[in-house]
Amino acid sequence: MANRHLSRSIALQTLFEWDFNGCDDSKIKEILKRNVEEFAPGMQDNAFCEGLVENVVKNKEKLNKIIERAAPEWPIQQISIVDRNVLRLGLYELIFSNKKEVPSKVAINESIELAKAFGGDSSGKFVNGVMGTVYKEIGGPEAEEKMAEESLAGGVVYRRDGEDIFFAFVHDIFGYWTLSKGHIEEGETAEEAAARELKEEIGLDIKVEDELETNDYIASDPEKGKIKKIVTYFLASTEDKELKLKETGGLDDARWFKMEEMVDLRMYNDIKPIVIKAIKILVNEHPDQS
Repeated sequence: MANRHLSRSIALQTLFEWDFNGCDDSKIKEILKRNVEEFAPGMQDNAFCEGLVENVVKNKEKLNKIIERAAPEWPIQQISIVDRNVLRLGLYELIFSNKKEVPSKVAINESIELAKAFGGDSSGKFVNGVMGTVYKEIGGPEAEEKMAEESLAGGVVYRRDGEDIFFAFVHDIFGYWTLSKGHIEEGETAEEAAARELKEEIGLDIKVEDELETNDYIASDPEKGKIKKIVTYFLASTEDKELKLKETGGLDDARWFKMEEMVDLRMYNDIKPIVIKAIKILVNEHPDQS
């Protein structure tokens, strides 16, 4: 574990120098090699350190968007070079790494320690806040407390093309394919809200067919604090082929996937059962699809 902490320290110093000099990707290997030779000659876990640096650089734009979403009052260029690279490093491990290899608490705690060691007086607190917000956003456990609730509606939307069935998914900045959804406005039923939101968010005219499941999760709002969001999902069909993703800070893509392609999609654990239920309904209606 000591080797891993040292690897993270060297990765951070390398990312700091890379960022300070304008994020020239062509120099990153040279910087890393020099830092390893200077600060950890003979280190046995070079592959871990190299992997961290390589993946943070490769995913820089994704990680920046996540930081800006979690700390909207702090544009990425206004965050100190140390703090933003501690966050890039920590968020890469928190979101994209193998959880068996790097548990979430390890990713968060290591980030806080790096911030305290290399950053300013408030760096540890700032990094802790951002990492905690993202952790909760992606489904980390929450302490029991009274919080506001919001009702939303969304859908598993499908269309048929000959014998094929296609499903519409949206991609969020945390790297997950998920279901389109939105708030239920005053006076709307959940079905009406689902139809309106899906039209607004991905440009589809849908026909709601079956209620699938109600799902809830905890989100953190910079102004409102923690909010319990309760989402009712429906199975819905459409004849539209073109997806038109509404510009939003939380989503960056929308695509159709065939049923067999969905196996490899990175989805939230609470979304998978809803999608599976929708597929079972469709397969039972048309056994030849199975």
